[in-house]
Amino acid sequence: MANGRINKSRGTSKQETVVRTDRPIVVDATDHIAGRLASNVAKLLVKGNRVSVVNCEKIMMSGTRSNQIKEYREFLEINSIINYKHGPVHYRRPDTLMAKMIRQMLPFDRKPSGKEAHQRLRTYIGSPKEIKSLEKIQFEKAKIRKAASNYTALGELCRVVGWTE
Repeated sequence: MANGRINKSRGTSKQETVVRTDRPIVVDATDHIAGRLASNVAKLLVKGNRVSVVNCEKIMMSGTRSNQIKEYREFLEINSIINYKHGPVHYRRPDTLMAKMIRQMLPFDRKPSGKEAHQRLRTYIGSPKEIKSLEKIQFEKAKIRKAASNYTALGELCRVVGWTE
């Protein structure tokens, strides 16, 4: 007790986790469900980690191929009457589509921390050579549980709606 005040910070110091910023956390997205993967990656980004997602074309969307294609084509019809720049941006590449899914799970528009978190994200089609040597992690809770016929690969969906490799 100093000058009539109790110093609460002494004796109750918490162990702080050190975040390594020299190497990103590399997530292998093969056979992961898109939404579950996006929420797990968003949590890592909010905590202050740099995250790289590889193999974005192998991410699975739950639902049959025909239903997923129909839903995305309906989304492509949404635009602005006045100017196309005012309407939503329709991404057709699997890596940019995944980056947008993750961005929607961050406080991107409300807080500057969301924009900073999104800047720490990298998404890739395939696996680039500078990341191949790093250890890759997978989220067991985000992996598909049923047969692969119940899901549609993100790369396959993007090829149908206009992605040219």
